[in-house]
Amino acid sequence: MASSDALSVVPAPDAAAAPAQPAVAKKRGSYNCGRCGLPKKGHVCSIPGPPAAGAGAAPAAEHKPRRALHFDEAAAAGGALDATPVAVAYPAPHRPPEKKARVDVVDVDDSEPESGAVVRQGLVAVGSGVRVPGEVVIEVLRRLAPRAVAASAAVSRGWRDCARRVWRGAEELRLRAAGVSTIGTLLPRCPALSRLVLRMESDVDATMLACLAFSCPNMQSLEISMADSAVNRMTGDELTRFISEKKSLTVLKVDCCSGLGFLNINSTSLSTLWLSDLSSLTKSVINCPNLSELSLIFSQQDNDSTDLISMMDSLGRTCSNLRKLHISSIHLCNEAVFALGSANLRGLCMLSLLLGKKITDAAVASIVRSFTSLELLDLSGSCITDNGLGMVSKAFPDTLTRLLLAMCPNITSYGVQVATAQLPLLQLMDCGKSLCANVQPEAPRSYFGDLNGGIRFCSKLQITRKQQPTYQKLIIKHANLKKLSLWGCSGIDALCVNCPELNDLNLNSCINLNPERLLLQCPSLKDVHVTGCRDMLIGAIRNQVLNEFAAAEPRMPCKRLADGSKRVQVPQFMLEQQFEDEKWCGESRRSQCAVHI
Repeated sequence: MASSDALSVVPAPDAAAAPAQPAVAKKRGSYNCGRCGLPKKGHVCSIPGPPAAGAGAAPAAEHKPRRALHFDEAAAAGGALDATPVAVAYPAPHRPPEKKARVDVVDVDDSEPESGAVVRQGLVAVGSGVRVPGEVVIEVLRRLAPRAVAASAAVSRGWRDCARRVWRGAEELRLRAAGVSTIGTLLPRCPALSRLVLRMESDVDATMLACLAFSCPNMQSLEISMADSAVNRMTGDELTRFISEKKSLTVLKVDCCSGLGFLNINSTSLSTLWLSDLSSLTKSVINCPNLSELSLIFSQQDNDSTDLISMMDSLGRTCSNLRKLHISSIHLCNEAVFALGSANLRGLCMLSLLLGKKITDAAVASIVRSFTSLELLDLSGSCITDNGLGMVSKAFPDTLTRLLLAMCPNITSYGVQVATAQLPLLQLMDCGKSLCANVQPEAPRSYFGDLNGGIRFCSKLQITRKQQPTYQKLIIKHANLKKLSLWGCSGIDALCVNCPELNDLNLNSCINLNPERLLLQCPSLKDVHVTGCRDMLIGAIRNQVLNEFAAAEPRMPCKRLADGSKRVQVPQFMLEQQFEDEKWCGESRRSQCAVHI
C-alpha cells in the first residue's frame, strides 16, 4: 500500500481514445484599429497601449490588451515542464468575444454633430493620396450652391461631416425650391439660419408658411419670389398669422400677393415690408411702430378698388418712424398725396410715387411743404411740369441726391437744366422717356351755329396737315453727377454733358440725336449705353469716349537744329523717357470706358 502523502498521478488518456476536435477555420481580422476604432489602412494610432508583461508579471488569467486580430489561445498551466505526463484540458470550440471594437457611425439626420475623422485628424481626403485640412473644405463648400453642398455629403465620411458643419453654421441661404418637401428637409439642418431667400417654382400656400415658421424659429429676414409658372395662394389671414407668430422677423418681401384681399399687419419687430402685385384691398391696416421702409406695388388694373387716400392717412398714426416709402399705382392722385402730407411723417427721406398720371404740380407743392429733408424723390409717370420741377429744386438744394422723372411728358429740357444747376448734391438723374418728339395732329376746331333757336356745336373736319416735330437741346454741367439716364428721349437732337464725376450714361433709343451736335466731357465715364441708336451716333460716341482718333494719330519723334537747316531723329533714350511719362501719366488720366450696344 502506498503512503498517504504520495503524489497521485492520473495517467493521460490515449490519443486514439481522445475525441476528434474539428479544425478551426482561419477568420479574417478586423479592418479597424483595436484601440481607437479608425480604419487601419495608413493609420498610426495615437493612443498608447498597456505596458508589456515581463518576468514575474501578472498571470495568464489577467486580461491582455486587445489586438487588431483575434487569436485562439489554449489555456496552459504555467511553471517548469515536467517529464511526467499530466492531464491536458483541450480548448472548447472558438467563440468570438462579446466585446467588439468601437466603430463610429455617422448619421446625416443626427442632431448632434459627430466629430469623425475631421476632428481627430484635421484632414479630409480630396483625391488620390491628397489630404487637406477640414477648415479648407468647409470654406470651399460655403461658396457653393445648396445643391452642390448636399451632393458633397455622399463623397466620404469627412466630406459628410464638413457638409453638416456648413449647414449648421449657415446664416443666409438662397434656395430655388420646387416644393415644400425640399424646404422641410433642408431647413431643419440649419439651426442658425436667420436670412432666407426663396425662388419658388411651385405654389405657395398655408402649408409653406407653416413649414417656414416651424423650421426656422430664429428667422429675421424672408424673401419669397415666384417663378413664371408658380402662383402665390397666400391669403390675408395666413400672412397676418405668420407675421404675428414670428416675433424676430424684421424683413419681409413677398411677390405676387394678388390673393391677399386685405392687410392687417401688427408687428413690433418688422422694419422692412415689401408686397407686390396687390389688388383691390378691402382693408389696409399696417400697425408697425418700428417700420422704416414700406413698398406697396399694385397691379395696373382699372378695376382696382383700393382706397389709397385712407391708407396714406393712417400711415402717420401706425408707422410714425417711416423713412422710405414706395407706392406704385395708376390710381395715385393729388388727394392721396395730400393725405400723405397730413400724416406728419417728418422723418421721411425717400419718397417714390410711381405711375400716378393724376399727380400734378399741386401734389408737388404739398410734398415741398410736408417734407424738408428728402434725399430721393421719384415721381416717374406723373404729369408734373417745369414749375413743379422748379419747386423741387428750390426746396431741397442741401439734401436731394437722386431725382427720377421718367415718363413725365410735360417737362422740357429747360426744366432739367434748371434742376441740375440748382441741386449741387445731385448724383443720379433719370429723365427717360420724358423728352420725346411725339407729333400730335392739330385738334379739330368748333364753331357756333343756330338751329331752331338753340345753340349747337359743329366740328369741322380734321386737318390732315402734318406738323413738324420740335427738337430740343440739352446742356448739363454738374460737378457731382455720377449717373445720367436719357433713355428714349427722342426729342433731343443736341447734347452737351460736362460732368467730371459721371461714370454711367444711358442714351438708349435716342434716335434723333445728331452726332455732330454731341459733346461728352466726362473723363471718369465707364459705361455708355447706346442700344437702338444709329451707327453714326455710335461711332461718334466711340471716338469721344475711347479716344480712337488720338490713339491712331502718328507721332514724329524729330527735332530741328538751331539753324533750321536739318531735321534729326531724337535719341533713343529720349524716346524711352517719353514713353514712360505717357505710360504713368497719360494713361492714368484716360479712363477705360465700355460702350454697350
